Amino acid sequence: MTESDAFATFRPLLFTIAYEILGGAADAEDVLQDSYLRWRDATEVTHPRAYLVQIVTRQAINHLRALRRRREDYVGTWLPEPIRTAPDAAQDVLLAESVSMAMLLVLETLGPTERAVFVLSEVFGHSHHDIAQMIGKSDTAVRQIAHRARAHVASRRRRFQPDSDTSRAVIGRFLLAAGTGDVGDLMAVLAPDVLQISDGGGRVSAARRPIIGAEPVARFMIGLTQNSMAGVTVEFGSFNAQPTVIVRSKTGDLDTVLVVELTDDVITGLYAIRNPDKLQSIEVVRDLALDAERAL
Repeated sequence: MTESDAFATFRPLLFTIAYEILGGAADAEDVLQDSYLRWRDATEVTHPRAYLVQIVTRQAINHLRALRRRREDYVGTWLPEPIRTAPDAAQDVLLAESVSMAMLLVLETLGPTERAVFVLSEVFGHSHHDIAQMIGKSDTAVRQIAHRARAHVASRRRRFQPDSDTSRAVIGRFLLAAGTGDVGDLMAVLAPDVLQISDGGGRVSAARRPIIGAEPVARFMIGLTQNSMAGVTVEFGSFNAQPTVIVRSKTGDLDTVLVVELTDDVITGLYAIRNPDKLQSIEVVRDLALDAERAL
């Protein structure tokens, strides 16, 4: 098997690791490109999968450290770059939750090394010993980092409900109520503590701060619909293994990717990505994998 064939075989796995550590598809692609160059120049690699995972992990950690400094100056609220996923991605609950907007936002509160250790251990099932070799730390240090990261995530993670036909029906009611301006009907499909976050990146208009609560979110969404949604087209999609509303302007240009989070068939999160920099490759369906077999 050639270097390019081996890399292609494991690419879905490597992309998934990089994306979950970084929270951005473009950044993950940069890491994969750099990792491929290192892989191409390597000699006498006995275990290609282990070697590639190690390279990608180390590169992603280094890349994330640089990104953190830029994200501190981000205008408004930062959201992960959405990725279009195949409809069947939601059938793997572990995979679906690991790339969900809520989980990626929780992971964003971890340091680069903590994030990598959590992703590799809790999502991909690597042992502390293997992770220690990947990132150049002792087994004891990795065990402590993993324990700390697991506790941190557990205290902040939200209940996850994968995409389903029921989810689409709830979102249909949500769109209808927002379009007609019916606050009561809209609140009926929103959880009491629903969270709405908009990311314009300073490039387009967006709410600068998160909005929390059924009534504030309902009024915000109705105001938004009444004032700026005339003539737009709306379609359903699947992003980050979650149901998503794709909004296009009257000219057909992509305006917003609204990832919808549901729990117990009510909406608990609305993540509106409007920053054009994060919408450049949304037509690309990302092939994700948690292990080598799924990458084959």
